[in-house]
Amino acid sequence: MNVNQTRRKYGLSTTAIHAGTDTDPRTGSLATPIYQTSTFVFSSVEEGAKRFAGEESGYMYSRLGNPTVHVLEEKVAALEKAEAGLAFASGMAAVSAVLMALVRTGDHILGTEGLYGCTYGLLNLMKDRFHVDYTLCDMTDEESIRAHLLPSTKVIYIETPINPTMKLVDLELVAKIAKEADAYVVVDNTFMSPYLQRPIEYGCDIVIHSATKYIGGHGDVIAGIAVGPKSIMDTIRMTTQKDIGGILAPFDAYLLIRGLKTLGVRMDRHCENGGKVAAFLHQHPKVAAVYYPGLPQFPQYELASKQMDGFGGILSFELKGGMDAGIRMMNNVQLCKRAVSLGDVDSLIQHPASMTHSVIPAEERVRMGITDGLIRLSVGLEDVEDIIDDLDIALSFA
Repeated sequence: MNVNQTRRKYGLSTTAIHAGTDTDPRTGSLATPIYQTSTFVFSSVEEGAKRFAGEESGYMYSRLGNPTVHVLEEKVAALEKAEAGLAFASGMAAVSAVLMALVRTGDHILGTEGLYGCTYGLLNLMKDRFHVDYTLCDMTDEESIRAHLLPSTKVIYIETPINPTMKLVDLELVAKIAKEADAYVVVDNTFMSPYLQRPIEYGCDIVIHSATKYIGGHGDVIAGIAVGPKSIMDTIRMTTQKDIGGILAPFDAYLLIRGLKTLGVRMDRHCENGGKVAAFLHQHPKVAAVYYPGLPQFPQYELASKQMDGFGGILSFELKGGMDAGIRMMNNVQLCKRAVSLGDVDSLIQHPASMTHSVIPAEERVRMGITDGLIRLSVGLEDVEDIIDDLDIALSFA
């Protein structure tokens, strides 16, 4: 009997630890080596020529590929059930490289209303400088999506959950609509990580992560990841990644590889803590509303249960006293840190209207549901009783 025939398909935590990783053949090192080199030596002129011509696999120059970085790319691709992946110097480097590879002058991008502020800024830059038009619409509504599609729409760009309103987009529905329109679906999956949501399983084409967040998990590295069909990843690698140059350094890739090994246990704890904090805030007399997909009262709870394997550690809430109460509350937290970003072991609290989404005009923010009183909380891995105690004391000042 072939012993491999008896083995079950690896789960996500096992995949995060082992995918793309082989014991170093020369030294037997268990940990992935850091190939801190700018260039690679060819055995002959002919070998170098074949590699640059794409006739032979192998490394040439670290901007074009690096062994340590490649391990990270294989891990995330395996987790997302994608054919291939690319690592970048930041999440926005990944977004930029993907979008610029998929569209050209005269094309149209349809995006989720409420996009991350820097993605919104990129779309405006592409519109002003390169004449790539865009429209943002309510993607929680099928009629809205179909009404905003144009003959020139080449990309439907999704965040789900949407930052910071936590609204969800039906991945399977959008993938179906995009296929009819011959458009690519690109999904920013940062809020969920591949442990909780895998958009490619629902028919989407490309998945992007700010790997700074849950993939790294420790707040000590800036990075981005894109995964999808090998043909598209190869095109991006040899065009917008190579020629613009937003590549990831080998040491940063090593930190992310190390972070991925605990992705499963971290995400389980983020989900557990997030649910308990959301329940606490939901019953608090000074809280007007809580937006968290795991609350049974959440309007899209059924969709969350369908396409997510857990509800994550991000939530938003509004206080009955509005923005002034929110400022007083945020200025009196001690354990939770006033900082942007998310997916860290530390609990991070921020004010989207004046921070991450401040680039978006006020009237547009309100239409997106980003009110001046909205607060976003990334629930960390501290003892949940301590997080709740910190919030409870801070809320007494609201």
